[in-house]
Amino acid sequence: MLAERRHQLILRALRSGGPAAVTDLSEQLGVSPATIRRDLLKLEEEGLLTRVHGGAVVDEGDQPFAEVAEVRVAEKDAIAERAAAMIKDGQSVLLDIGTTAYRLARQLHGRRITVITSNLVVYEELADDEGIELVILGGMVRREYRSLVGFLTEDNLRQLHADWLFLGTSGVRPGGQVMDTTVVEVPVKRAMIAASDKVVLLADSAKFPGTGMAKVCGPEDLDVVVTNAPVDTATRSALEEADVDVVMAGRVQA
Repeated sequence: MLAERRHQLILRALRSGGPAAVTDLSEQLGVSPATIRRDLLKLEEEGLLTRVHGGAVVDEGDQPFAEVAEVRVAEKDAIAERAAAMIKDGQSVLLDIGTTAYRLARQLHGRRITVITSNLVVYEELADDEGIELVILGGMVRREYRSLVGFLTEDNLRQLHADWLFLGTSGVRPGGQVMDTTVVEVPVKRAMIAASDKVVLLADSAKFPGTGMAKVCGPEDLDVVVTNAPVDTATRSALEEADVDVVMAGRVQA
């Protein structure tokens, strides 16, 4: 594999999954740890990442949706399938931004439900399904991440009610706090929580602890967490104390 291609894959892995160890990157790319260390040194010299003990981390920016959508697809599909089974016909569903919410939308074709979303990719997926009542929240467009944000989005949510919210995240801290890397999305997520009866967090294995500097909510705001991997002891204890159900999706091969 050419060095340039390895560098692209390393950056993609760090942006989508947070900090990564040299050994993990070595296994993913099928090259030696020494090669990965040289790659990380080169990328750090170019200002594209920061090396940390045993691995590296990349500063989170406004990642293109299409890039994130290619990562851990099988895991996201397993979570989406489990989440879709919770929804009954006739119910209203809020779908958050993000790629896991998009994978969930793909599971909803043919259902008689109402879907409310600020996720433009969800809209594109469901627009031609005449059985689904589709409500698009207004707002400013974040083009790279295909979402709508801002006070217009929040105002719309204050006028709506949903039976379910399926919430995405960039990280879940050991205390159960749900985090996000993009501050502008946080008020919209909080408004979605306030507009919903039940809040379901969709979190694949990379989200424990994942990344994010902005707190969206605490475990007390969640009803269910759907994940595909064992939750660490501290996080599970925090979720149990808040009476949050942890639902395991089907295991997938790495």
